[in-house]
Amino acid sequence: MKRREFCVHACQAASVAALGTMLPGCGSSNPASASSNVPQLTTVNGSFASGTVTVTVDAASPLNTVGGAALVQSSAGNFLVSRTAQDAFVALTAICTHEQCTVTGFQSAHYVCPCHGSQYSTNGTVTQGPATRALQQFATRFTAPTLTITT
Repeated sequence: MKRREFCVHACQAASVAALGTMLPGCGSSNPASASSNVPQLTTVNGSFASGTVTVTVDAASPLNTVGGAALVQSSAGNFLVSRTAQDAFVALTAICTHEQCTVTGFQSAHYVCPCHGSQYSTNGTVTQGPATRALQQFATRFTAPTLTITT
């Protein structure tokens, strides 16, 4: 092998080795490990009409007690809903502001995105990135047993 060929091959090998160490840092964290141990929210169906999503909060609902949370699915979209007081609820979009994954986890009063591990408080503020923007909040009204979310 000539010296020139050796140098070309050595540079190619060094480039491949350097590229291999940099690639894991280019993407996001592994989705499988981002929130694999985080409990999933219970899904509740809501009905949509005239700009509002309606949810029945009965004894079997995960929203029946203060501190409870659920993923409300409706034709208007998915919402993260938590009960913050006896007659108060907070409704947020369930779409992560990082890469638009549907947030499905809930642990220690924080919503957790399954794609990259972003965490949000129950009022929607970011408590752990990579997300940098809060979740959109929607107005709620509760007249037992009906919760309405204004979209």
